[in-house]
Amino acid sequence: MSRVRVVSLVPSLTEAVAVSAPGALVAATDWCTHPGLDVARVGGTKNPAVDRITALAPDLVIANEEENRPPDLDALRAAGLDVLVTHVRTLPQAVGELDRVLSACGVRTRPRWLDEAEAAWEAPPASEEVRTAVVPVWRRPWMVLGRDTFAGDLLARLGVRTLYADHSERYPRVPLEELRAARPDVVVLPDEPYRFTADDGPEAFPGLPCALVSGRHLTWYGPSLAEAPQVLGRALRAARR
Repeated sequence: MSRVRVVSLVPSLTEAVAVSAPGALVAATDWCTHPGLDVARVGGTKNPAVDRITALAPDLVIANEEENRPPDLDALRAAGLDVLVTHVRTLPQAVGELDRVLSACGVRTRPRWLDEAEAAWEAPPASEEVRTAVVPVWRRPWMVLGRDTFAGDLLARLGVRTLYADHSERYPRVPLEELRAARPDVVVLPDEPYRFTADDGPEAFPGLPCALVSGRHLTWYGPSLAEAPQVLGRALRAARR
């Protein structure tokens, strides 16, 4: 059987396909950083170059309903391309969608890393107590994790409850003063989509413990899931008062 030619518009799916179906990817976005790939680049997740993707004539384009815009996906479909769109809000959904994507990409045997990821999350690092968190994902304006998010689900499995988990929006804009006043046990600062660093983020929350975490481990669903419980757990423990 001939190899399926794939364009990925989702960084985490790019990594999953690259390690599970070597050679299948013909293009990826500029944000697809793992693993290092020598493939065509087709712009960003929010502004893919539809003409370049179409010219490559892939068998499949893989996308995500949150990361990619409907008009771009509609344009790809209108050009006659097969577009597979994932929907991920929880860890079980992520595992199911990864199975679906890899199967569509021609992977006939479930990769070991996916089994290892499921096993790792069956018994994540134990937390001494449930802690509350504010999780900014952007600043100027400040935006945080709200309801029904994949990252929020992972944190909950590590004993961390996001304070805006019941908000009506998935990524609400919240004034900084309100975030400070909420007095969470920890402020979780990932390095994507906004790149929070030791010098950009913690200074906004004086007196509050801040955990700088890997966005790849908090928000990506792919091979990084296997090590995510330990990586995130260490970062959260380091932020304790």
